[in-house]
Amino acid sequence: MAVSMDEFLKQCEQSGDSAYAALRSLLERLENPATRTQSRIFLSDLYKRVGDSDQCLDKYHFRIQDVVLEHGVSTAEQGRKKLTMVVIPSIFMPEDWSFTFYEGLNRHPDAIFKDRTVAELGCGNGWISIAIADKWLPAKVYGLDINPRAIKVSWINLYLNALDDKGQPIYDEEKKTLLDRVEFYESDLLSHCRDNDIQLERIVGCIPQILNPNPDAMSKMITENASEDFLYDLSNYCALQGFVEDQFGLGLIARAVEEGIDVIKPMGIMIFNMGGRPGQAVCKRLFERRGFNVNKLWQTKVIQAADTDITALVEIEKNSPHRFEFFMGLTGDQPICARTAWAYGKAGGRIAHALSVYSCRLRQPQQVKKIFKFLRNGFHDVGSSLDLSFEDDAVADEKIPFLAYLAGELKENSSFSYEPPAGSLQFRNLIAGFMKTYHHIPLKSDNVVIFPSRAVAIEHVLRLFSPRLAVVDEYLTRHLPRQWLTSLVIEQASENNGLKDGITVIEAPRQSDLMVELITKLRPQVVITGIAQFEAVTSSAFVHLLDVTRQIGSRLFLDISDQFELSSLPSTNGVLKYLAGNVLPSHASIVCGLVKNKVYSDLEVAFVISEEEAILKALSKTVEVLEGNTTPIRQYYYGCLFHELLAFQLADRHPLTERDSSKTKSVEVIGFASSATSVLNNSELSIGEEEKSSALIHMDVDQSFLPTPSAVKASIFESFARQNVGEGEVDVNPSIKQFVKSNYGFPTDSSSEFVYTDTTQAIFTRLVLCCNLEGGTLCFASGSNGNYISSAKFLKASIVTIPTDSEGFKLTDKQLNKVLDTVKKPWVYICGPTTNPTGLIYSNKEMETILTTCAKFGARVIIDTSFSGLEFDGKAWGGWNLEATLSSLASSNPSFCVSLLGGMSLKMFTGGLKFGFLILNHPALVDAFYSFPGLSKPHATMRYAVRKLLGLAEQKVEELTNAVAENTKTLKSRAQRLKETLVKSGWDVVEPQGGISLVAKPSAYLNKVVKFSSTSEFKVDESNIREAICRGTGLCINSASWTGLPGYCRFTTALSDADFERALDCIKRLKDALKG
Repeated sequence: MAVSMDEFLKQCEQSGDSAYAALRSLLERLENPATRTQSRIFLSDLYKRVGDSDQCLDKYHFRIQDVVLEHGVSTAEQGRKKLTMVVIPSIFMPEDWSFTFYEGLNRHPDAIFKDRTVAELGCGNGWISIAIADKWLPAKVYGLDINPRAIKVSWINLYLNALDDKGQPIYDEEKKTLLDRVEFYESDLLSHCRDNDIQLERIVGCIPQILNPNPDAMSKMITENASEDFLYDLSNYCALQGFVEDQFGLGLIARAVEEGIDVIKPMGIMIFNMGGRPGQAVCKRLFERRGFNVNKLWQTKVIQAADTDITALVEIEKNSPHRFEFFMGLTGDQPICARTAWAYGKAGGRIAHALSVYSCRLRQPQQVKKIFKFLRNGFHDVGSSLDLSFEDDAVADEKIPFLAYLAGELKENSSFSYEPPAGSLQFRNLIAGFMKTYHHIPLKSDNVVIFPSRAVAIEHVLRLFSPRLAVVDEYLTRHLPRQWLTSLVIEQASENNGLKDGITVIEAPRQSDLMVELITKLRPQVVITGIAQFEAVTSSAFVHLLDVTRQIGSRLFLDISDQFELSSLPSTNGVLKYLAGNVLPSHASIVCGLVKNKVYSDLEVAFVISEEEAILKALSKTVEVLEGNTTPIRQYYYGCLFHELLAFQLADRHPLTERDSSKTKSVEVIGFASSATSVLNNSELSIGEEEKSSALIHMDVDQSFLPTPSAVKASIFESFARQNVGEGEVDVNPSIKQFVKSNYGFPTDSSSEFVYTDTTQAIFTRLVLCCNLEGGTLCFASGSNGNYISSAKFLKASIVTIPTDSEGFKLTDKQLNKVLDTVKKPWVYICGPTTNPTGLIYSNKEMETILTTCAKFGARVIIDTSFSGLEFDGKAWGGWNLEATLSSLASSNPSFCVSLLGGMSLKMFTGGLKFGFLILNHPALVDAFYSFPGLSKPHATMRYAVRKLLGLAEQKVEELTNAVAENTKTLKSRAQRLKETLVKSGWDVVEPQGGISLVAKPSAYLNKVVKFSSTSEFKVDESNIREAICRGTGLCINSASWTGLPGYCRFTTALSDADFERALDCIKRLKDALKG
């Protein structure tokens, strides 16, 4: 029922709440079509009655005022010169802030909002939303505000301006009214749009940005019945939002921007009003570090609101080096800090601050959206480290897509999947695809093998062939062992010259005619060279090298790293031009180190291309034996670059004819070294891809496929998301020192040398080389890591086995004394506390005894902790504290020393983050180690991530420690289930006490026949049980030839849930296949 004018004003006069109640009743009548016209006429009469004055606001607790939009003669084709608006005390009223903001919007061309979907954040009484709709005719404007009273008043103002004084609709040139174009909703920033899946093309906002002196204020329930003071404070203050920008009072804007990224369309624009108090650079950076290109539309100065308390800013200045920006009045042109402004204001001065309007557009919208979707998925804290601001567009075009790709991988995959030693199949496919698309070379993934770096690839090639003499481009020798570069032994007829590392490398000039002359004169067995830049344009120099090396029987490895371009417009490359039309001869291969990225000049991965199957298989196995594998992150980065260059291309538009490399003429060249051949043929290495490895279950690899903890994912992402990382932030020495002290009581001092690499296996191979250099003998306990023993054999090390008893399969003082008494210069390898493969544990007392015995014989001791840290009952076994023992033994024998080898990959379930470390405490050993310089070291991003994780572990942060504890609990449970299944299936099991593996003897199967099908039948013995189980069930395990324990096979348990269940089924199927 309508009320009279006097009754309405009498109700309003009582209080602000009463005035709001009267206006809310008026809105209900405006919303009703039957009473809308009369209600609008009532508003016109009300305006005439009370006018626009402060007295009205004081007396009736509301006010109706005109907001002038155009001064002078309007040149706009549409739109009115003013709006008439109702305001109440509990709503942020139109003032300099919002007027400046509208002026900034006006600086955009008219088409900016035309037919667009727009949201205004913090709409207040709705005047800007209505003005946008009136002037620019958008498809829809959503006015959003957290203050429920603001929304009600905004709807009143919408009716007030959508209807004329007689209550009739006002139509625009498109025959629509403001009611068709504008809607208002109560919303915490963009929650309404997010909840209703509304995609926006424009987001505008004039949002408060002052620190709340009472952070508890926002925790109160916001209702339209809240006090007027509280509701008004929503306009001036905001609680901490959990963003780094909180310290500048910009947290709410930061949250608005990140919510906007979620709902804005790819070509959308955000426009925000920014008070300049934090400083213009800080305001601009808020947007830039989130991936926006920023344009400042308009800037002016405004007087600081008298009711705004800036003491919080003074406190920030007191506790940080940052200085806020204020001015002494509107005419002041030199900025003053918050403390000076506070004092000046207290003394009666008028302080001002800059006010700017920023227009922002995402530079790579789809990728940035993926990044922020990942951050919202439990990784909000990483957002404070994110920096997507780049001065160079080329850098942005490379890094932003990679971060999006990495975010997708980390979000979608709970763990990192198995990849063959030859490298990620996806990465090799991308390399082959790039070669096909851009250079018309019909390669397949099988033609590519991945290495951590070019230096590693070159060294592995030389170790695989162990040539009497190699000629190597002078630019490619700096990472080769010193012994190779100083040897003068070039005339032996074969590799059996009495030297374990009998390779002689002669440095050669890169210029092809000089290289050819040297090859002709010296007749080397292997040639590794690049091509001078001026010769790389055509293929003639390459062809000449092919011919000469073919004639004298040299293997040629040509390095194209300097000429290879990751570009959509690669320069002419004579080598690749040749390969487009010719099969690569069997004696030749291509080496390419990928270092030409725009962001990380020291992030490298390399690949070797060959069309000779035997070479490719041998290189793949060599990587496995000497490195383990190439860390996934290296492949991810360059894989993303290749993907970006291929993604926009139409697939198979110009299909290339596959060529038959078997028809190429064979050349009489050097074969593989005998030690390499023996290992590659007889060691248990990964099941090849030809065995359908994607369908296999890998219980034969030292990797974890358990869920990667969120803290690990966050650390990996943060390491790449940041820019300008300081040296101290990637220095892992202090963290590793603390780690080995806390976990093993291992002492370090200023003379300790720390070495880091991607994999512990790569470090171990270097230690084997040091042993060889000293003329030492490697002593392994029976039941040691089969991969390490294969590495030692590949490198021609002298090896002895120390017997272990069948009960514990651990070293004993008695057996150790017996063996070391017969060995000169012993190097003793000990895997502990947790042993691999048995999963048994050496106690601190046992280690004291072992080390004391080793010291007596002056042994070099390698303690490998890389499989430890996952003990099932940490309290029961008590841990290690080696410091007292090692201190007491320090002076016992000058050649005695203990080196500690370790890694993070298993302990923290880091998956794709590979990291190994070595601590050396003997000067002679340090010198020997560094005489082999080609070690591939972890990139700075990985060191940053490891340092971060070690810090979290040391602080016992629950997110990480709980995840590790949960995965350790899973491993314990699985070990028990696996044991039960094996025992029921006829296996004798050694129960593990920790780690990711156990050993078992197939007693019920030896010399028995298992039949899986009419065409798959095996008589099982120790030599073929691995093949039988793999071919029959798809389960890959290690046999006794790997474990070194007669009859015992190894099973690893750190599989995905699905694969572990499949593995148990395979074991049961094996039992079912047992005949008789």
